[in-house]
Amino acid sequence: MTFLEIIVIAVALAMDAFAVSLAAAAAGFAGNRRATFRLSFHFGLFQAVMPVLGWSLGLSVEPYIARYDHWVAFLLLGLVALRMISAGLRPAAASRMSDPSRGWTLIMLSTATSIDALAIGLTLAALKVSVIYPAAIIGLITCGICILAIAGGRRMGPRLGDRAQIAGGLILLLVGIRVLVFHLT
Repeated sequence: MTFLEIIVIAVALAMDAFAVSLAAAAAGFAGNRRATFRLSFHFGLFQAVMPVLGWSLGLSVEPYIARYDHWVAFLLLGLVALRMISAGLRPAAASRMSDPSRGWTLIMLSTATSIDALAIGLTLAALKVSVIYPAAIIGLITCGICILAIAGGRRMGPRLGDRAQIAGGLILLLVGIRVLVFHLT
């Protein structure tokens, strides 16, 4: 596998994390360096670890994982999306909305956006390609792309106001639907 191929795969895998980071920042949840670090680090880390897990699992369990991985990603993204939309529609609910850059919400989003990376790991195992170098590149690129998305989301957030929560939730829902449709077709 060439370096260019790894870059293309990394950028493609990072698009879900990009969308989530953009939405979180636009909704006002990534307003400081710590939140930026948490989001970009976790998304990058999960994108780097999942191919290693997929590679470790190898082809023996791939048929079992492939049956439901897209449903898991859809449900996790859908849950967070519905909570964000609800918070945007009811401003009083915004104070109860979980910060997507913290706690279990961050873990759920990191997992949901990196499920495809697990499949890449399975593919690398099938191709008999070492996983460490591609996994590191995938993680670093995802981290960088998330930092750029957060910067863009911060600029968009003030223009969107309270609608940023709704827009962010809709983006997450669309990402979840895309994952589901892609895997079902």
